[in-house]
Amino acid sequence: MDKAAEETVKKRPDVTVKGEASLKPEFLTTKDKFHGFVDSEWRGPKGEKATDGDKVDETMETSVEPETKKLKLDPEKGNKDGKPDSKRIRGQNKSRPHTKPTAYDEKRLCLSVIQENRKCHFGDKCNFYHNIAEYMATKPADIGESCYLYDTFGKCGFGLCCRFAMAHTTPDFKTMVNAELIKANEGRTAVRNSLAKDLQIRLRKRSVTFKKSEEYLEILSNNKDKREQQANGDACAADPTGGEQGVSTEAEVQPQASPNKQPPVKTVGPLTDEDVIKLRQCEKKQVDFQDKLYLAPLTTCGNLPFRRVCKRFGADITCGEMAMCTNLLQGQQSEWALLKRHESEDVFGVQVEGSFPDTMTRCAELINGNIDVDFVDINSGCPIDLVYKKGGGCGLMTRTRKFEQIIKGMNYVLDVPLTVKIRTGVQEKSNIAHKLIAEMKTWDVSMITLHGRSREQRYTKSADWDYINTCSKLASPVPLYGNGDILSYEDAMKARETGVSGIMIARGALIKPWIFTEIKESRHWDISSGERLDVLRDFSNFGLEHWGSDTRGVEKTRTFLLEWLSFMCRYIPVGLLERVPQKINDRPPYYLGRNYLESLMASQHVGDWVRISEMLLGPVPTYFNFLPKHKANAYK
Repeated sequence: MDKAAEETVKKRPDVTVKGEASLKPEFLTTKDKFHGFVDSEWRGPKGEKATDGDKVDETMETSVEPETKKLKLDPEKGNKDGKPDSKRIRGQNKSRPHTKPTAYDEKRLCLSVIQENRKCHFGDKCNFYHNIAEYMATKPADIGESCYLYDTFGKCGFGLCCRFAMAHTTPDFKTMVNAELIKANEGRTAVRNSLAKDLQIRLRKRSVTFKKSEEYLEILSNNKDKREQQANGDACAADPTGGEQGVSTEAEVQPQASPNKQPPVKTVGPLTDEDVIKLRQCEKKQVDFQDKLYLAPLTTCGNLPFRRVCKRFGADITCGEMAMCTNLLQGQQSEWALLKRHESEDVFGVQVEGSFPDTMTRCAELINGNIDVDFVDINSGCPIDLVYKKGGGCGLMTRTRKFEQIIKGMNYVLDVPLTVKIRTGVQEKSNIAHKLIAEMKTWDVSMITLHGRSREQRYTKSADWDYINTCSKLASPVPLYGNGDILSYEDAMKARETGVSGIMIARGALIKPWIFTEIKESRHWDISSGERLDVLRDFSNFGLEHWGSDTRGVEKTRTFLLEWLSFMCRYIPVGLLERVPQKINDRPPYYLGRNYLESLMASQHVGDWVRISEMLLGPVPTYFNFLPKHKANAYK
């Protein structure tokens, strides 16, 4: 846009700009007027009028780490001026400041005091409070008058450390319980798939046995040796001086059972590959993947509380965030947390990433024997450099031999279906998914998900649904799910016309999690700002249940809530649009909503997201700082 056009837009906010969503003129405004209105009308969590000290801190959005901690970029990979090439680093705030969990902790109450009848083994050397009165005098003020954990389960395990402690504490600092609720929840395990302490110890000591994995790896090794012997034999046969050394016996060239199957069982005659495939398929747990709405395993925001929100709105299939197989094999608690499953998730899978057949096969056997899942997904569509440069994610799409060995090995040890997620390819104008799909059909994959962009494209171009349609026909009878740019039920209807077996939704669910309801009811939901705040409140409560209601848990919940708001702010209410529906890559212009809360939720300023979080989780600590992981660069 030239300068003259820019000046026109500044004077006339109703002018439509290329790449922006089309809104009704009466709601459009300018940047200055928008932020002026939001700042002037803001009232704090307790309803107090905004003061100069409550104005949004302009440094919060652009705060970065100290110079010594900044990401050092290779000048050779920059532009001609020697400056970093923005195209190489866009999409993520890689230099964002990280706040350690301990930075949010006030001096805490000793666990021996929280859990009654427990002795403190550290004695005088303990750094925590043992005197309740002293602790309560220094503890931050309560956030609210009711505790979600106490109201739901009848007891809050965080006791006096809870930031809602007064809701379940007597005047003499005794923790109350609700016997009726405790009895109603007796025997209930809301969250499964936690890492057992004894298993973690055995993983760290490398004392866990992987019997079936070793069987498969031995088969793999034997097949490799036989191929080498056969290659050497062929070379000798071609050599006149080789004599009869190049002749293979009938036993040597006998077809071997495919390595992704169970060890051969005793039968009257030898099993063919087709027989073994049929036996293995019958043994596996079956999952109906036909015409379902699949919530993508989103990184950062795809945690258990967010999945619970989407389940309420009608998501059929959910999957955990991508877990690194090497970290799972090392017993890392943070990685195992990605595998946790809530009782509301009726069809749930876990997603893993890895580069080599041995680690991926062992990881699959570990999952198969220790957690409750309905399927396991291989993420061979991850575009991030950390994964790709090690040969994982999209890197597997160009390493078909390794990819085949990984899939067959995981199938060999799993009792549940194995699914695969891929992209169209690595380079933007070089699609290879159709070639890979033709091969995967013979690798015993239960379902394939295709994201309609290449690794290079990331999210800056529209998804290629024509190509997804072509691939869905090639994949038949294996189910193929399509993924990309679905933000309304109309987008979903067009996607279903391509012949895909189902739809995976990623960013669309982050921008508006009620998209599943819209698709199932075939309507545009003009959801109110109050209803949207209730959705965020549900997430906050689920977060307190998942991460804890003490200071550390509250701030972790706040961090993930803010990450989610960095996507949710892109939503434009249906009643404000001049043309329905909103497209996922259309940039929202500055607009004033139908009430103050709707305007506040439209802000793409970090400080305004913090304000929303304070409405649900109380004031932020004085040393609080936040920068979202992902930038909104999909509009460019």
